[in-house]
Amino acid sequence: MSDKKAGERIPRRSLPPFEEVEGGLGEALRTHGLFGTALLDKNQYGPQAMIVLLVITATVTGLLLGGLMLIT
Repeated sequence: MSDKKAGERIPRRSLPPFEEVEGGLGEALRTHGLFGTALLDKNQYGPQAMIVLLVITATVTGLLLGGLMLIT
């Protein structure tokens, strides 16, 4: 169900299902998982989970590049 407001050329998409989670980021990750929270916006902790995902990705990338430097 998209809603096109005056002055907009592209209609808005309907919002995904959203669930309030009590208890903080840890509870949100236990309830919906890291990818569900960060990428699918299933609760209000999406931005914080995205930062955690970024740190994990940067750490893995750094370890791989560091390992490649030791090999060569």
